[in-house]
Amino acid sequence: MQSIQMNQKQQGFTLIELMIVVAIIGILAAIAIPQYQDYIARSQMNRAYGEISALKTAAEESLMRGQEPSDLASIGYTGSSILTGSGTSGGTGTEVDFSSGDGSGTIQGQLGGDASTAISDAQIILSRTSEGTWNCAVKENGAGGWDDSFLPSGCSKS
Repeated sequence: MQSIQMNQKQQGFTLIELMIVVAIIGILAAIAIPQYQDYIARSQMNRAYGEISALKTAAEESLMRGQEPSDLASIGYTGSSILTGSGTSGGTGTEVDFSSGDGSGTIQGQLGGDASTAISDAQIILSRTSEGTWNCAVKENGAGGWDDSFLPSGCSKS
């Protein structure tokens, strides 16, 4: 009688194969998670800049009519989940100040609320000169998570 030897196929993975897969996933996660958090911070900073920049048109219109924008509601600000406050001149958070009487002033937004911790408490300040030129400056939060890549294009760090 002949002995028949049957080859059994391997079923499942070996321990070393599983360890290699876990190591690869760990390396990818170590690279991807910080990159994703930076992406979120940059996109939120650009979103806040866009929301504040949209108020420039209404501020210009008020100034052309001879009225100084006195608060955020007067220039159409409706609130944001990543900007804080709703103050007027002298307040904190998101505010507008055109009290100089010569057309110069600022529209300022402070990040907070649902903003990433890397940019929370940073301020975006849009300044208008009496000649009508707008400038953008960003004050970082000083929390240590700030990166200059978070700056919206056209803005400088102050």
